[in-house]
Amino acid sequence: MSSPRHWQHSNRLARRLDAVDARVLNPRYAMTVDGVNPDSTVYVRSHLVVSRADLETTQALLAASAADLGWQVRVDETGRPLPRVMVGASGGSGSSGGSGRAGRRRPPRELAVHRLKIEVQPGRAASAPDAWVLLQKARADHGLSALRGVGLDHLLSTAPLEPNPFHDTNPFHDTNPFHDTNPVGSSGPSATYAVPGQGGRQPVAYTGHPPQRTSDREFVGRRPVVVTVDTGCGDHPWLGRALGRPLELDGHRVGYTDPATDPEVYGDLEGPLDGMIDLLAGHGTFIAGLIHQQCPDAEIVPVRIVPSTGPVVESDWLQVLTQLAEIVRRYRDGEPGGRPIDVLSISIGYYHETPQDELFDPAMIDVLSVLGECGTVVVCSAGNEGAERPMFPAALWAWSDGKGPVARSANRVPVVSVGALNPDGKTDALFTNTGPWVRVYRPGAAVLSTMPPFDGGRQPVARTKVGSRDRSSIDPDDFRGGFAVWSGTSFAAPVFAGEVASHLVGKLPATTVESRSAAVRRANRAVQVLAPLLQ
Repeated sequence: MSSPRHWQHSNRLARRLDAVDARVLNPRYAMTVDGVNPDSTVYVRSHLVVSRADLETTQALLAASAADLGWQVRVDETGRPLPRVMVGASGGSGSSGGSGRAGRRRPPRELAVHRLKIEVQPGRAASAPDAWVLLQKARADHGLSALRGVGLDHLLSTAPLEPNPFHDTNPFHDTNPFHDTNPVGSSGPSATYAVPGQGGRQPVAYTGHPPQRTSDREFVGRRPVVVTVDTGCGDHPWLGRALGRPLELDGHRVGYTDPATDPEVYGDLEGPLDGMIDLLAGHGTFIAGLIHQQCPDAEIVPVRIVPSTGPVVESDWLQVLTQLAEIVRRYRDGEPGGRPIDVLSISIGYYHETPQDELFDPAMIDVLSVLGECGTVVVCSAGNEGAERPMFPAALWAWSDGKGPVARSANRVPVVSVGALNPDGKTDALFTNTGPWVRVYRPGAAVLSTMPPFDGGRQPVARTKVGSRDRSSIDPDDFRGGFAVWSGTSFAAPVFAGEVASHLVGKLPATTVESRSAAVRRANRAVQVLAPLLQ
């Protein structure tokens, strides 16, 4: 019989997956097609994502296959339309397979990402739509090549640690596609990282001075801009001057904007009557504080896309990344509405079902290529499963062993994947993912950073009063002191992102807009100095 805690967790899991109409792809039971051998993943049941394909033709092919199942396919118009991004413009290689040879230029093409909604046909009785079933049937009906650029709408999760590690933090635990091969169990040695007092999220007192930021009057050149794509950022005395103005594209704010769902303002949005601080509440503020510690002179621009408990739908996340790519492209090309983005810190990822073949997700590759061609250093956390299976987008670069889904190019800054070190700064944390796709390791276990002033429903073990003074043991979820200790590769990535920003201080021109090639050369030098690629 399941324990009450397990039952409660199962209900939370079901709510989180149901909220985005998600399911798990289990290779043992999934529909198969010759030439496609999937791995496990988590995806939105009722969506398909289309990129690098003629939408009208692709939709017709999918609709023909869907009709046999009693389904129909239509373009999902929810959300803002994606901006127009020209891949390969201004001399970039423009593709994940670009060779980077001098003089070789591909014609510009528009980066377009569309979301298709799968529904039961009116008047028909049919099973619930399933994106994987439709995709596989269409591949069988029309051939693999006809469905290139069509993929699942994956679910992405962040990577902090909470008690119990890889259990409460993992929204996919009970049907976890990484569970059977996961060497890290909730009762193993890695569990200590999520226990308060040994690396789990807990209040801590910081008595030192805040990072020293150079005044605007004294600062020379342009401040490096670091964008975080996470839960946003809350109020904190350290971060007031360091935060830049919100990013907008054509008058629209990038990311989530509803103040009522802000995890950095309201710490308890899921089950608010239970008094428990949500899984990811404070995550973005903690990340911003780590960047600020590494580079006090950086301008930090938080973009909110991660809910307080996760997960994130890939197509929503891609929309934000595409908007960021268009903003920095406009800046590099001297067009109105652009702003510089020197470093992009990402603490979120997913496992792809077919990363080894031509069906691999082209939309993610394209948008990250645009950012890299504009000189933006994209820094990604490697994940906390204690496994070697590549997590994306962290693994979207030419790996140290010469493999990987993206070819090396002098015209593009590579994605930098970051694993976690223990506090000794020498040994890898037991929870960190690893392999030739992880380029660098930085402190990510029991690190200290900033937190919003949350005060959750848990209480001190003991409380009393002597005279006029209150006495108590530590309140385990009272963060009104403004600081916390936390663990995860989520936090190793912004440490490195801050290092890159610090390396760029004094090297960025204040008024002139550089060419893409100059920005790429400078960014590549920073990456090579801080994370040399060992052959």
